Amino acid sequence: MQHVLPIFSAQQIKVIDAFTIQSEPITSIDLMERAASKCSQWIMKHYDVETVFKVCCGLGNNGGDGLAIARQLLEHGFKVEVFIINYSENCSEDFLINKKRLESKFSQFLMEVNDVIHLPHFQKSDMIIDALFGIGLSKPLTGLAAECINVMNQSEVAIISIDVPSGLFVDKHSDKNSSIIKAQHTLTFQNPKLGFMFAENNIYVGNGHVLDIDLKWTEEIQNNCHALYVTEESIKQLMKPRQKFSHKGTFGHSLLVVGSYGKMGAAIMSAHALLRSGAGLLTVCVPQCGYDIMQTSVPEAMALVNGNEYIQFNELDINAYSAIGIGPGIGTENDTQQSVKAILQSSKKPLVIDADALNSISLNKEWLSLIPPNSILTPHPKEFERLTKSVANDFERHQLQIEFSKQHQVYVVLKGAHTCVTTPEGESYFNSTGNSGLAKGGSGDVLTGLITGLLAQGYSSFEASVIGVYVHGLAGDITKDTKGEVAMIPTDVIENIPNAFIKLSN
Repeated sequence: MQHVLPIFSAQQIKVIDAFTIQSEPITSIDLMERAASKCSQWIMKHYDVETVFKVCCGLGNNGGDGLAIARQLLEHGFKVEVFIINYSENCSEDFLINKKRLESKFSQFLMEVNDVIHLPHFQKSDMIIDALFGIGLSKPLTGLAAECINVMNQSEVAIISIDVPSGLFVDKHSDKNSSIIKAQHTLTFQNPKLGFMFAENNIYVGNGHVLDIDLKWTEEIQNNCHALYVTEESIKQLMKPRQKFSHKGTFGHSLLVVGSYGKMGAAIMSAHALLRSGAGLLTVCVPQCGYDIMQTSVPEAMALVNGNEYIQFNELDINAYSAIGIGPGIGTENDTQQSVKAILQSSKKPLVIDADALNSISLNKEWLSLIPPNSILTPHPKEFERLTKSVANDFERHQLQIEFSKQHQVYVVLKGAHTCVTTPEGESYFNSTGNSGLAKGGSGDVLTGLITGLLAQGYSSFEASVIGVYVHGLAGDITKDTKGEVAMIPTDVIENIPNAFIKLSN
C-alpha cells in the first residue's frame, strides 16, 4: 500500500536521522535548524506576536530544537523567554551550538534553571514550549526535570511540545504516575509516533501535528516497519473506477443478517450504509418482527425472514452472496447464537462479523476456529476484551490484537479515535479520519454496512477494511462541519457517505 506514513520506532528514527545526514548530505546542526524552522512556521501561523512564549529546554537535541525555535521566533519579533533546565552536566554538541547562537544575539532572554524555584511564574496568557526531552527517553524522569514538568503542568498554561511531550515513551506504556508534560499541541517530526495512536496518551499529546522535515530512509527500514498511518492518497490508490457498461451484478450481491425485536434501528442503519457503499444488490435477513420495518425503511433492499423476534437461522444458501455481514442488533439469544455458528460453519467466503455476532463467539470461544480465513471482525475495545482477555493498557491490547489476527488469520478492525486494522501478516494500519461525534450508538452498524458493501464489490478483505474505516471517518468529518460533534448522529453520517466518496474521487 503506497502513500501510507510509516510509524517508526524510536530506534528506527535515530537510524533515519543518521541516514539523512549521511545521504543528503547535511550536517546535524543544519537538520536541526530545518526542523526548528518547521516548528517556528507552525507557531507563527497560529499565534500572534503579542503572545509571550516561555521556552523550556533540556540539554540534549530536543533542547537544541527549542533553542533554535526561540531564536527564530525572536528574529521575527515574537516575545520569547528561554529557560535551560540544568538537570545534568552533559549536553549534546548541537545543543551547545544553538546555545551559543542564541547567546550571541539574544542573551538577555536566556536564563538558567538550577532549581525548580528558578522557573518563572507562568501567566495564563503565556504559551509554554516544551523542549526538554525527545524520543530517546528510556526511563521515567526524576529530579529537577520531573519537578519542572510538574510545575509546568500545574500552571495550567497551554503547552506546545516539540516532537514528543517530555517524559512520554513513544513505543511502550507510560506510567500515569510519572512526570509527563500534558500538551495542548505536539509538533512531531516527519511521521506519527505509535504512542500518539492510543487513548491513554491523549492527555499528554493533545492535538498532534506531523511536520515534514524531509527525512530519508532506506527500503530496508521501510520494510521493517509494521505500523502504518493511513492517508487520503493511500486510500485513493485503492479505489476502483466504475466502468460505463457495469450493471448491478457487477457490484455484488450482499447479505446482511441483522436486527431483532427492539433493535431494528441497527439493521436499518447498516443496510443504508451498505447501499451507500456502491454495492449492486442487498438482501437483508431479519426476524419476522422487523420485516415490515425493513421493507418500509429500506425499499432498495430485498428482505428475508428467519425467526420471529430474533434471528433463528434456517436453510439459507449463504454462499450465493458476494459478501455477508452479520451482527448488528441480532441479540445473543440461544437460537441466535446457533445461527451465528451455522453461518460460520457454512460460509466459504470471508465474513464481516460485528456486535452481537462477536458477543456470541465470545460466549462460545471454541467457535473461533470456525471463522473463515480473511474474515473481518469489527469490535470496539470491550467486545475485543470479551473475545480475548483483559489487558493493563493500550499497548498490551495492540499487541494482543496483532497476535489475534495472526493466530486466526483474520482482519481485526479495533474501533477508536485512530481505528486500527491488523492483518493476518501482523501489520497495523491506523486511521487518520473521524472525530468524537462518531462516539454514538449506531456508528459501528454504519461501518459494518460500509465494509460489507465494499467486500461485495470485489475489494479484498484488507482493502474493504481500510477503505471502509477511512470513508466512515471522513463522512463523520464532513458531518461535523454542518452538524457539529455534539449533535451529529449516525444517520447524518450515512447521508454524507456520498460526499466522502466524491472527495476521494476528486
